[in-house]
Amino acid sequence: MARKKILFMAEAVTLAHVGRPLSLAQGLDEEEYEVHFACADGYDFCFKQAHFRRWRIDSISSLQFLQALAHGKPVYTESTLHAYVEDDLRLLNAAQPDLVIGDFRLSLSVSARLQRIPYITVSNAYWSPYVRQHYTVPSLPLTGVLPIWLADPLFRLIRPLAFASHAVPLNRVRRRHGLPSLGSDLRRIYTDADRTLYADIEQLFPPHGMPPTHDYLGPIIWAPPLDLPDWWQRPELSSGRPIIYVTLGSSGQGQLLPRVLRALAPLPVTVLAATAGTIRVDAVPPNAYVAPFLPGDAAARRASLVICNGGSPTSQQALTAGVPVIGIAGNLDQFLNMHGIAAAGAGLLLRADRFQETDLRHAATRMLDDGRARLAARQLATAMRVYVPGQRLLSHMHALLASSPRGGLP
Repeated sequence: MARKKILFMAEAVTLAHVGRPLSLAQGLDEEEYEVHFACADGYDFCFKQAHFRRWRIDSISSLQFLQALAHGKPVYTESTLHAYVEDDLRLLNAAQPDLVIGDFRLSLSVSARLQRIPYITVSNAYWSPYVRQHYTVPSLPLTGVLPIWLADPLFRLIRPLAFASHAVPLNRVRRRHGLPSLGSDLRRIYTDADRTLYADIEQLFPPHGMPPTHDYLGPIIWAPPLDLPDWWQRPELSSGRPIIYVTLGSSGQGQLLPRVLRALAPLPVTVLAATAGTIRVDAVPPNAYVAPFLPGDAAARRASLVICNGGSPTSQQALTAGVPVIGIAGNLDQFLNMHGIAAAGAGLLLRADRFQETDLRHAATRMLDDGRARLAARQLATAMRVYVPGQRLLSHMHALLASSPRGGLP
């Protein structure tokens, strides 16, 4: 029997949106599936151990993506999404997949439907319409001129209108192609698919009224294949002093990293820090080791505490290892993720736009001494082990392929 052709499409605005589908793609049985992968240029280092066919698609730059988030503007214009749809259709016609799996590739809401190809999207549960959220104002121009106590309720008041404005571009593209509007809730824009699978666990983001076409995959733990730095095996890293792993990620507040290292310098800890290749650290404190990239999963396993931008990839690496998290959050995605972790008692949320070195030093000391936070992180690690993302993905793939006249299974 011919192998089913599965096409993964990653919107390469951050490394996470490439790493998650890449991890899922590498988990598929090559004897049963013909795997294809599409993303923008610049991520060749991620594919050293991948043997499937790769395709190129266009994505906006990470800088453009991060600037839009920082200013609270829609990430995509109507013209950009229209060009994406045309790019998708070219690829779908060339590859002829039986099923397509996207990670933040919003244009698949149009192109996959036009081609009548079963479509799965991978998202985060805090963007689900079926998960209640507490919205806190992220780092925006608004918070630069107003105190948080005033900016926060104002943000909650205007948030539905802001979500509606962000939904406009895709809805216009859908109408141009004869598809119905998805409405004014940005969460529907982010999660529209035949099947929506969340790279999270129910314990952190409990559902309400979630339909069977939405499900939890569990954390997708992935790190690019990297050579370890020369200092990774130094004896002093096994001295018994607590280790703190620090990375602000590809979508974090990179300029804060030197200040984070200064904040931790007086503490009796060893710091392992990754710059994500986005910032230069000229003065490295004596208790710190710095590299452009580190295997985050391995670094988290060595650590007693992880400090990151609050995003799901690094925080999940920490929690899977049973290690609490301090998230220095900037954009709304990071705030939403950290709200779930903090509510579970496994982390603390700090604001990037109000960062103070003394606040971080006190927070790190508190978390290192807080047995309850370590216990909560270990309990979440136990809960996460129940989820096997690859198996859950296969279950939904089989169901979609069986019901699809294009890719039906016998």
